[in-house]
Amino acid sequence: MSDNDGKKTLGVRGGGARSGSVKQSFSHGRTKNVVVETKRKRVVVPKPGAGSGAGGGKGGQVGGSGGKRPAGISDAEMERRLKALQAAKAREAEETAKREAEEKARAEERERLRAEKEQKEREQREAEEALKRKAEEEERKKREAEDAAKAAAAAAAQPAPKADDQARAKPKKEEAPRRTPDRDDQKSGRGGRGRGDGGRRSGKLTLNQALSGGEGGRQKSLAAMKRKQERARQKAMGGQQSREKVTRDVKLPEAITVAELANRMAERVGDVVKALMNNGIMATQNQSIDADTAELIIEEFGHRVQRVSDADVEDVIKEVEDKAEDLQPRPPVITIMGHVDHGKTSLLDAIRDAKVTAGEAGGITQHIGAYQVKTESGAVLSFLDTPGHAAFTSMRSRGAQVTDIVVLVVAADDAVMPQTVEAINHAKAAKVPMIVAINKIDKPSANPTKVRTDLLQHEVIVEELSGDVQDVEVSAHTGQGLDELLEAIALQAEILELKANPNRAAEGAVIEAQLDVGRGPVATVLVQRGTLRQGDVFVVGEQYGKVRALINDKGERVKEAGPSVPVEVLGLNGTPEAGDVLNVTETEAQAREIAEYRANLAKEKRAAAGAATTLDQLLQKAKEDENVSELPVIVKADVQGSSEAIVQALEKVGNDEVRVRVIHYGVGAITETDVGLAEASGCPVIGFNVRANAPARNAANQKGVEIRYYSVIYDLVDDVKAAASGLLSNEIRENFIGYAQIKEVFKVSNVGKVAGCLVTEGVARRSAGVRLLRDDVVIHEGTLKTLKRFKDEVAEVQSGQECGMAFENYDDIRPGDVIEIFERQEIERSLD
Repeated sequence: MSDNDGKKTLGVRGGGARSGSVKQSFSHGRTKNVVVETKRKRVVVPKPGAGSGAGGGKGGQVGGSGGKRPAGISDAEMERRLKALQAAKAREAEETAKREAEEKARAEERERLRAEKEQKEREQREAEEALKRKAEEEERKKREAEDAAKAAAAAAAQPAPKADDQARAKPKKEEAPRRTPDRDDQKSGRGGRGRGDGGRRSGKLTLNQALSGGEGGRQKSLAAMKRKQERARQKAMGGQQSREKVTRDVKLPEAITVAELANRMAERVGDVVKALMNNGIMATQNQSIDADTAELIIEEFGHRVQRVSDADVEDVIKEVEDKAEDLQPRPPVITIMGHVDHGKTSLLDAIRDAKVTAGEAGGITQHIGAYQVKTESGAVLSFLDTPGHAAFTSMRSRGAQVTDIVVLVVAADDAVMPQTVEAINHAKAAKVPMIVAINKIDKPSANPTKVRTDLLQHEVIVEELSGDVQDVEVSAHTGQGLDELLEAIALQAEILELKANPNRAAEGAVIEAQLDVGRGPVATVLVQRGTLRQGDVFVVGEQYGKVRALINDKGERVKEAGPSVPVEVLGLNGTPEAGDVLNVTETEAQAREIAEYRANLAKEKRAAAGAATTLDQLLQKAKEDENVSELPVIVKADVQGSSEAIVQALEKVGNDEVRVRVIHYGVGAITETDVGLAEASGCPVIGFNVRANAPARNAANQKGVEIRYYSVIYDLVDDVKAAASGLLSNEIRENFIGYAQIKEVFKVSNVGKVAGCLVTEGVARRSAGVRLLRDDVVIHEGTLKTLKRFKDEVAEVQSGQECGMAFENYDDIRPGDVIEIFERQEIERSLD
């Protein structure tokens, strides 16, 4: 601001415009008078009836008092401002009324919802109270009936009850009213009812909660809500009724998981884990505990322990003795045994008019065959044809175990051979009768008498030599004596009176097993008891399955197979071992459990056999492995029996220095997995009557893995034996070539001591090795440094001549010592 004279003034709030001076002080003692002007604030007063208005003048000041219009504002402007102010006030009043109406509507809605909720809760409480009253009435009637029955029983036992008994009986009637206040409290909502209601109501799942996922996230299940309501009802009826503890007989194996233990006790897993923790054992529900620990827990929970073994799973297939009246005649099972090339298969071929020999590689039966033959008299005979090769000893022993009669085939021109003796031993071990078939009787060189006399050495005395063993001269080529042989078999079967019960669960033995490309695992089974039907569930060794199809020896599908009937069984989950026993079970679960138990048992046995348990065993095994060279091989065969026989034959190849180790053997074609294993192990793959598939061939070519194919077991064993012989170190053989005796010892400069010797035997060579003997004891072994005849160095000195010898790095020689001269020769060794 400034006044008229141009001096600056300060505006001070006050009434009107007033002037004055203000003294200002500065630094250094200077002062200055300043003229100031104060102006009074103006107040605008609206005109009568127009409300209050606002106006402004110059400098932003609002003035006016007593209805005076501010300076500078026209009537139109003033009117416009008043209208705007009135419109704003009207809008504000309208919004306030609207807000009040909305708030009132919300309050009414809340009140309505609360009323509805209270009505629902009231109706539910009334329904629950009616239910409780009904339950209490029923309970009261029940108690009164029980009391009346007890009173009647007591009255019957004691006609005149005593006064004190009546006095004691009175309070029992007063027990029911004693709970009335609690029920009244519950009816009126007291006694913790709100908490229970709230919890029950909060557990209800509404549509909004289900669609939105629920406010609390996880919701209680319907079963949990029912359990909670049941607990509330029990509490309302006079307290929780404690359930009676159920004591169970818990079957306890050697090891059991915590979850399975809780399941068998019908207890919660958490309780069992807690009990284990209290006993100092930290275990989760999936961990196993031993039987002793589990027994403590079972007794702690109040149950009874029943110790069982893992082997009890096989109890379902325990052998049951058949009753005599259930037994019916069955065909005999005849096993053909004998030496290689004595005509076993040809004889069977002649009996059943089929040509099997033509299909055998090298004229050798590679598999066990099972056939049924019907004789002219109508008798049915089941024949097993076992290979005669020495490698199939185990298969032949299995054939003897399932057979009733053994037909021992001996060639009349060859007499008793080593495998003939093995067959005799197998038959004796199986305790089965024997019939001797002297084959090739049509040959000019046949000598059946020699066969009979040779059998005497093995305690087999035929009837012709006053024994009890039947003997028949036959010729598979001409058919001579075949009828007599069948008559002898029928006679022997009649003596045995073979019977079996066909009306029971089937039991049989696996004669052969193989992996067929189109049909999967196939087992040739000889049914021994019962009847095997299509659809039966069975367990065989470590495998199980369901009979998908039965095929007889003629290749025809059959619905069932009775005792002594050989059939091919389809439907296994894996290839069983030849010789395994087949048992039919009631359920697939039983069969699977038994198979798993057997597989685990076999796995543990293999692990125990392959693991060295003590330090001495570990050291011994390490020492053996250092000294023994191994030829690893992988064997794949067409059937289980062949693979087993090949492995047994290869395990016999070797000695203390070299052995053949079969890394893996199996049934079926050579696969890419086999080739990969062979590459990692650095070994060849041997295929017996099988071939490698295309991926396996390509992999073998890329990785340089050798695959050898064989169809005759002789060639296979010979080749492996030759390969293993290459691992043998050459044998060092010493040849003694001469002896010399020291006559005198001389000292020669630059040479040392030189022995003057006389060659007494053989020859002395410069290149040979020498030993110095003193009193026939070797005191030094080495080589000659020099060999001289007179003054000349010579290569050798003959017997009877004198020479001079000096030893390499040895001077302790004396007159009278003997020098032994020898040469070392390396000889290549082979496995016989």
